Amino acid sequence: MSEARTAAVEVTDLTVAYRDRPVLWDVDLEVPAGKLMAVMGPNGAGKTTLIKAILGLVNAAAGRVLIHGRPYGEQRRLVGYVPQRGSVDWDFPTTVLDLVMMGRYGELGWLRRPGRRERDAALAALAKVGMADFIDRQISQLSGGQQQRVFLARALLQDAQVYFMDEPFQGVDARTERAIVDLLKELRSLGRTVVVVHHDLQTVTEYFDWVTLLNVRRIASGPVAEVFTDENLRLAYGGRVEFLQRQTPADPPPDDDDAHVRGFGRIRP
Repeated sequence: MSEARTAAVEVTDLTVAYRDRPVLWDVDLEVPAGKLMAVMGPNGAGKTTLIKAILGLVNAAAGRVLIHGRPYGEQRRLVGYVPQRGSVDWDFPTTVLDLVMMGRYGELGWLRRPGRRERDAALAALAKVGMADFIDRQISQLSGGQQQRVFLARALLQDAQVYFMDEPFQGVDARTERAIVDLLKELRSLGRTVVVVHHDLQTVTEYFDWVTLLNVRRIASGPVAEVFTDENLRLAYGGRVEFLQRQTPADPPPDDDDAHVRGFGRIRP
């Protein structure tokens, strides 16, 4: 396979089980370089587990992961990771600037201290996410949206080729969500690949160009226009999506607007 055609992420036969219960089963996945891809599915579908298994943070029972054609262990320096905000110990005593500079430790190693170059790069990353005025703030003093921006700045400092982000929009305000979307699209324009665990069906067509629908097994994966269909959503969400006809301007608004899925329907509990 030529370099130009090598997938940014290639997952083959990936299976993860907890206490003999499969969480992911025989998942195949290929993400071309330079795509923004959403990973979607119901609660318990294995979305976060997929990301963690790709990164070696949970043990896989079977399967292979390649990053730009080589095993993840050989390509670790090419990968950036933004975990779920709720999985981070925000009481850890460190400042915003110090936390962001940790993004350079993969390049520096733990024995070398960050210098002027790393500090300048961290300041630039914080400015990009609108957090330049908070460099000396303890991370525990930040709002949820501010914390998410700081983690994005840390990922930017890694200057990765492939980014994995687990629910980056969760619990953030509209301004932060727009800033994250702008950042994702900027990364794409630079040829980076971004894989995002996402839950809001309403924004998929606006934010992403690829999507993977997951429910323990891979349901479908590919361009949003091809994959984000009524049939695939039914398969992924187990029939819990009530499908509607696409609305025209003359149609009345849905009665539960926050749960409406553009052109597709509503998620039902």
